[in-house]
Amino acid sequence: MSGNVKFDKWVNDDNTENYKCRAWVNFNGQGTVAIRASGGVSSITDNGVGLFVINFSTAMLDNRYAVSAINSVIATPSDAYNATITTGSTTNSQYGIYTAAAVAINVRDITQNRMLDPSDVSAAIFR
Repeated sequence: MSGNVKFDKWVNDDNTENYKCRAWVNFNGQGTVAIRASGGVSSITDNGVGLFVINFSTAMLDNRYAVSAINSVIATPSDAYNATITTGSTTNSQYGIYTAAAVAINVRDITQNRMLDPSDVSAAIFR
């Protein structure tokens, strides 16, 4: 036996399914993108100012997962960043990545007018 355990799902004591975080990442989005810590994430692709693609180490079953993302806030509330999960764009593929292999997030200012590169970005993916 290899010591590895493989199973399809977590089950609670009452036999209901217990969903878990399938992938997570904390990274620096300024300059050269750098992962600080992660699980289930192979890399981050920098597709331009404020636009990042989270690539999964192991593909999800499909794209029916939930993503939560947050990022740093700078000194003034008027310039606060807002991490947005970008999906479903048919006009620009880099904004519409929401597949079993990867998901795109973009970071904009509080007015949603400017894209920004924050120093701290975190995301968690649940399925």
